[in-house]
Amino acid sequence: MDMSNTLNNQTVEWKDLNWRKLERVTFKLQKRIFQASERGDVKAVRKLQKTLIRSWSAKCIAVRRVTQDNQGKNTAGVNNVKSLNPKQHINLVNKLKLTGKVKPTRRVNIPKLLGIPTINDRALQALVKLALEPEWEALFEPNSYGFRPGRSCHDAVEAIFISINQKAKFVLDADIAKCFDRINHKALLSKIGTYPSLNRQIKAWLKAGYCDQDSLFPTTEGTPQCGVISPLLANIALHGMEERIKQYGETLKGDKRDNRKALSLIRYADDFVIIHEDINVVKKCQEIIADWLSDMGLSLKPSQTKITHTLNEIEGKVGFEFLGFHIQQHQVGNYRSAKTSNGTILGFKTLITPSKAKVKTHLAQIAQVIDTHKNAPQAALISRLNSIVKGWSNYYSTVLSKETFSKVDYLTYRKLRAWAKTRGKGNINKDKYWRTVGEKNWCFSTEDGLALLTHDSRPIVRHTKVKGVASPYNGDWIYWSKRRGEYPEKSKRVARLLKKQKGICSHCGLYFTSTDIVEVDQIKPTLSGGKDTDNNLQLLHKHCHDTKTVNDGSLTRNYDNNPF
Repeated sequence: MDMSNTLNNQTVEWKDLNWRKLERVTFKLQKRIFQASERGDVKAVRKLQKTLIRSWSAKCIAVRRVTQDNQGKNTAGVNNVKSLNPKQHINLVNKLKLTGKVKPTRRVNIPKLLGIPTINDRALQALVKLALEPEWEALFEPNSYGFRPGRSCHDAVEAIFISINQKAKFVLDADIAKCFDRINHKALLSKIGTYPSLNRQIKAWLKAGYCDQDSLFPTTEGTPQCGVISPLLANIALHGMEERIKQYGETLKGDKRDNRKALSLIRYADDFVIIHEDINVVKKCQEIIADWLSDMGLSLKPSQTKITHTLNEIEGKVGFEFLGFHIQQHQVGNYRSAKTSNGTILGFKTLITPSKAKVKTHLAQIAQVIDTHKNAPQAALISRLNSIVKGWSNYYSTVLSKETFSKVDYLTYRKLRAWAKTRGKGNINKDKYWRTVGEKNWCFSTEDGLALLTHDSRPIVRHTKVKGVASPYNGDWIYWSKRRGEYPEKSKRVARLLKKQKGICSHCGLYFTSTDIVEVDQIKPTLSGGKDTDNNLQLLHKHCHDTKTVNDGSLTRNYDNNPF
């Protein structure tokens, strides 16, 4: 039974809502949509989607996601509304419905052009996404990883490793030209194929236009850059690429099943690679995909599309770049060589490292921070650098990064020496800025113990790829909470707390889903004498943390606000 049947939704207070029950009601509908889509029962999918979109529970969840959970929640649309008070939250919930009408987005340039919908449209898009995403998660291809719940760029990179680690292959490294700006509206709406009122609403969002300098401009193609539903729509537009390539593989000489397996297309949003041992097959796949994309109004970007080889040099290049990683095979001796499943020595080893371009960008960012903190306290510099070092080293902690980490740490040290020398008028003041911390000498730190993190202190742990077509909508909370704790970009502290709490929020008692924003909270606030130790820490949903903070008067302490 929906909450609208048990509560007077016109008078209930926002802070008094039973979020645990609202979440359960909403997810139960989403799981049923997912299951119906899996078995191909389109009629049931449409009926359940209509029920969810009318559900007061789902409407509350949608409003909370864009007004409390979303990191860009205080960004205004064309009506200049940035935030809502509790009464306005309830009013927005009660007026959410499919009308087929929409306000234009607000165009901003930060530094690229973005279209910001109004809060009302963002909430309605979030509601529609709650209904559409489970249907398509049951249909999406196994090697699609971008902007999907429970999937990440690390899964895509691990899929590439699995595809090439036992055989040298040719790679089509491709990029779609202005993908999100050029998707054909008619083709996309036809592909979504939903019921009429929802179809009209999605069409209205696509055709909303944008306001710039008080002038209204139409949008005839593409998806709104900042729309809540835009990433899902883009994935729907690109759905089918992998299967099209697999179908071509079946036409090749030999066993159909083996040929399908030998030909890989791995995609993260609009970046993808096609992998096969025969260059002629790869070239043919390029033609097939170019033709397939044209039906959606898209094309490959010539300057970013090229054929390389994982082991051998082609036009002076070996290997390829993907999502900030360099992927290449190297000739090695028998001792270090990779082996087939039956023990045959291959003579090469597949190595994945941070790309040189990303290392250069990272070093430039570190240098900029140090240069802009010439007159700042050492503690301020360390705090700023630690957030950068932590994020970057976590991202690359699943691949062969130890050598890179050591190099970056050394260059950072050299830059800090110059910083100290400038402040000391030629003297680096070693005892003032560097100390022995534990077993580590020359640790850039303050007297009260605040120390600079080093890249090489992050252990290298290989990432485990998500299972095939697994989705959080299957309800296997044990699997998904375990994966969240092992995700590379999660801090050690968050991983420990996730394990301790078995993936469950201490406030509401619900499992953390793959898209929840999770924060670390001090059970007993510092102002009341609480300590910053694991025994006094707990993981909470962001919205649960907000509620707890209001009740105990503590300050929000956000250690990890990255979605899974």
